[in-house]
Formats: sequence, structure tokens, C-alpha cells
Amino acid sequence: MAEVLDERHAVYVGSFDPPTLGHCDIITRGAGLFHRVTVGIGINPGKTPLFSSDERLELLREIVSPLENVEVACFEGLAVDFVRQCGASVMLRGMRTLTDIEAEFTLTLANRCLAPDIETVFLMASEQYTSISSTLIKQIAGMGRGESTEQLIEFVPESVVEPLLKKFRS
Repeated sequence: MAEVLDERHAVYVGSFDPPTLGHCDIITRGAGLFHRVTVGIGINPGKTPLFSSDERLELLREIVSPLENVEVACFEGLAVDFVRQCGASVMLRGMRTLTDIEAEFTLTLANRCLAPDIETVFLMASEQYTSISSTLIKQIAGMGRGESTEQLIEFVPESVVEPLLKKFRS
């Protein structure tokens, strides 16, 4: 018997290193569209993130705490396998630019081959978040040498600013 996946449950996966206002926008909008949203923090053993998985989990849990239908978890392995483990049938993805569209198209085709029962839903980033990336935020924080609070508040939730700056002060 085939596993029944919930079409009202979406999973939004990413590295969230660090979580940005763009991520928050997709999570909030997704929470308005779906009965349940799981934010999946991907753990890639081949990469060295700025924030540990536990730190990202804590940051994201604080950020989404006002959203009753959103939960956060870490995972290793393929995103489609995590979506299935969550019992969801929707993978939620955010897109900012034409470059994102090309990359997401390729990824979606691969995911469709791996898990044809999981549908990918794209949300376009709100205009004010199209230029925000975790890489850009780390560059701003690093080049500001821990002094760029005013700059960072335009890119990350307030609760992320101090932990981010702390990473670059040491």
C-alpha cells in the first residue's frame, strides 16, 4: 500500500546559515498557504557552516515561534526523503532571481524523478528581499568586523544580528 502524504503540509528546506528576512518571508507566506509548514535545516557534512546545526535550529525556532503551524527540524540526506519522512507532499521553494529559476528548474526535475509524488511549489521573493543571500550577509558582517548592526538589520531578523556579529568578533 502506498504511503499517503499530506497535501496541506509543506516542507521548506535550506541551509539557513544564517536565516534571512527573505527566508522569514517565504516561511510566513507558506504558513498562510498551508495548514502546516516544516522548516528543514539541511546538514551537509561536506560543508563547514558559520552556525552549527543546533544554533540554526535555535535561531529558527525563535523566529517562527509566533507561527503556530510552523515547526523546525534538522535533517541529513536528500530533501525529498526528508519531505516524505515529514509526511508532506509539498516542497516549498523560494526564488529571487533568474539565476535561481534556472538552478531550481534543474533541482525540481531531479526531485521529480526521485519522488514523483512530491510536488514543488515556488514562491517568488518579495521585492525587498531579492538581493538578500546568506553569503552576502556573511560578507557584510565579516567586513564590518562586528560593527555593522545597522546594516544587518535590513537583511536578517533582529534576533540573528547579535549571534551573527559575535561569530566575527572572535
